[in-house]
Amino acid sequence: MNSSLFEPLTLRETTVPNRVMVSPMCQYSCDARDGLATDWHLVHLGSRASGGAGIVMSEATAVEPRGRISPEDLGLWSQEHADALAPITDFIRGQGSVPAIQLAHAGRKASTARPWEGHEPLSPDQGGWETIAPSEKPYPRDGGEVQTRKMDQADIEDVTQSFVDAAEFALEAGFEIPEIHAAHGYLFHEFLSPVSNDRDDEYGGNFEGRTKLLREVCEGIRAVWPDEKPIFVRISATDWLDDRESWDVAQSARLASELADIGVDLLDVSGGGIHPDQAVPRTGPGYQVPYAETIREAVEGKMFVGTVGGITTPEYAETLIANNRADLAIIGREHLRDPYFSLHAADALGAEEGVEWPNQYKRA
Repeated sequence: MNSSLFEPLTLRETTVPNRVMVSPMCQYSCDARDGLATDWHLVHLGSRASGGAGIVMSEATAVEPRGRISPEDLGLWSQEHADALAPITDFIRGQGSVPAIQLAHAGRKASTARPWEGHEPLSPDQGGWETIAPSEKPYPRDGGEVQTRKMDQADIEDVTQSFVDAAEFALEAGFEIPEIHAAHGYLFHEFLSPVSNDRDDEYGGNFEGRTKLLREVCEGIRAVWPDEKPIFVRISATDWLDDRESWDVAQSARLASELADIGVDLLDVSGGGIHPDQAVPRTGPGYQVPYAETIREAVEGKMFVGTVGGITTPEYAETLIANNRADLAIIGREHLRDPYFSLHAADALGAEEGVEWPNQYKRA
């Protein structure tokens, strides 16, 4: 039978075999603290490709050392980093999936221990560092705050160039899609939200000022990324802070339209992360889908939109695509539980195209 979830998606000259994307999920597994991809990354990402996902997106990959969430984060700031990633993209492509990478900078949420080691701020003698952000306000944590410095013009120029350089390294490493991470309280989201941006220069204040850095970085990456290949951006559609001036869905829809004009092809819509006081109005299956749906309606015909959040069953993912609520089902935790989600989904939905079991597994 035909399945909407297993229909191809064409983005410029890149054809994705189905509408399932592995959400970028930090692995915190560069144990040498050098940002270089390891066997863990090859096996983790490769198994999701052999599991049938249309797009396999790497974790948040720091464009410079101070942009890492933890010292063990993946990085892409040199040719050595690109060379370490190249075997992974080769394997992903060899399984019929599209290799993608999320380029990121953690801003004021950097310099913390890994989640299973407490996720608390790291002191310099623990390998921690001074973080940078649009304002001096550190991210509020129960376990203490990381020293945060307000970015000056030189910092802004350095970060912008780091993202452009990382995109060029990503291309050399064989990635088909870069995704700029502007969600979850990290650097670009910190600029977007008035909760964390109190600047009074051209990078603060009104909507145009707070979105300026992200727009400039997208323009810079579009200039070096091949015209025939797509670019994604992930945003938090809302701060979930209704009792104060914050970032919301209306601003997200406006930003989406402007990013489409720059040449961004798909918006990966998530939510929250800017402040621990956030109040998520609902949880459960598809709890973030309405944000993606609102934005998709606002940019119809200009940009594709992917949705995340509580997508755990083939049937629900199918309805999202079939009912035109999103163009891409972006699935995270379920891919941790089941690397072969797409293969199992195709069987459950009776899909005849868009995914194929590896020859090595067909006798099962």
